[in-house]
Amino acid sequence: MNNNIEEGQRWLSQAQFDLEAAKWLLKGAFWWEVCFKCQQIGEKALKAYLYAQGKRAVLGHSLLELGRACSEFEAEFKQLESTYRRLDRYYIITRYPNGLPGLIPAEYFEEDEAGEAVDLAERIIALVRDKIEAKGSE
Repeated sequence: MNNNIEEGQRWLSQAQFDLEAAKWLLKGAFWWEVCFKCQQIGEKALKAYLYAQGKRAVLGHSLLELGRACSEFEAEFKQLESTYRRLDRYYIITRYPNGLPGLIPAEYFEEDEAGEAVDLAERIIALVRDKIEAKGSE
């Protein structure tokens, strides 16, 4: 197996472990943390794909930008743009008390939103996993 695939698999593996942690946080009603973690899961998964393609120093946190970079290799990534946009919204407001007027993140997010974030992160992971596995079997 080549080093690019191995590096991509390392990043994807961490994203998958993070997904399990997000599911645990969901059970504990830490919904703001679930939403943030799901943004991070998407970021790690998309970076995994780019590393598997041979990219180096993959920078940035925007899932939309990372997804567009992935779509330069596989058009299928473009189909998840609404997923990237939804999860990108959680990057700041889930972490900082001044990200929301008059509230803190722990008071703002609800279970249904956190559950949706988990579903969206799972979609990204599934696509990346399929693409990396296909590339690894070439």
